[in-house]
Amino acid sequence: MKRLSARWLATGGAVVLAGAVGVALLLQNGGSACAAPPSNSVGTGKATFYDLAGGTGNCSFPSAPADGLFVALGNAQYAGAAACGSYLEVTGPKGKVRVKVIDSCPECAVGHLDLSRTAFRKIADEVQGIVPITYRAVANPRTPGPLSMRIQEGASQYWFSLLVDNHGNRLTSVRVSNKGGSFRSAKRADYNYWVIEGGAGSGPFTIKVTDMYGHTATVSGIRLAPGQVQKTSVRLSGGTTSVAKTKPTQSPSSSSASSPSSSSAASAKPTTGPADPSTVAELPTEPAVALAAAPARTCG
Repeated sequence: MKRLSARWLATGGAVVLAGAVGVALLLQNGGSACAAPPSNSVGTGKATFYDLAGGTGNCSFPSAPADGLFVALGNAQYAGAAACGSYLEVTGPKGKVRVKVIDSCPECAVGHLDLSRTAFRKIADEVQGIVPITYRAVANPRTPGPLSMRIQEGASQYWFSLLVDNHGNRLTSVRVSNKGGSFRSAKRADYNYWVIEGGAGSGPFTIKVTDMYGHTATVSGIRLAPGQVQKTSVRLSGGTTSVAKTKPTQSPSSSSASSPSSSSAASAKPTTGPADPSTVAELPTEPAVALAAAPARTCG
């Protein structure tokens, strides 16, 4: 992935000052490397901005968010792709912005958020280049659409690799069943695909995803169709139990979303039309504070 960085100030000579400010902010945060994604607790740090070039980020989503609001995290908070697809609320000098985690920033320390240029403009003047911020992970965020699944190019019955998008909360597990058989656990790669090295069969697959709050959604009828985005009508989020019929749509790119369910079930039927809105439960209101079930950040 290519990355055009704008971790500089637009005015000459101010670059040195920006670097000094960055060091001061890092020292203020203790400079610790906490090997976990951001929590629902408020954190402090700094923000810079960058432009994607020739890619869509290390999280491997087919495209960047349509609204242009996204963020890259340092290795510790990217946490081997564990943060991918989650959302952060970032507050800067001019206001707040909500951003989706789609990328990593290897040179960024804990608390250093590298925002998209569009997102940075929401919280500060671009000429500042680097600003102090507070931030927190958003619990049960609304997403652009229901869950989507994408089998990676090169996958076969002997090597399984799946990308899940529009889940909102961080995913903790993805389990796969082939043609009604027993479920097998996939392992998340640092590029955000869930992999079963020995393969999972020829499909169609039933996919069971679980997030950090224990919310689970089950989607059936996912085909072994490498490179195609298969959209569903199922959302993954907290609050209610729902049963939704999934109608995956095939698309060469693009992404989808997540919805409420302590246990959401879905049967898949290929279609080229939109999901039936009557089968999708409403999302709960997003809490402004951490849920009781939210795990505390731990440092490794």
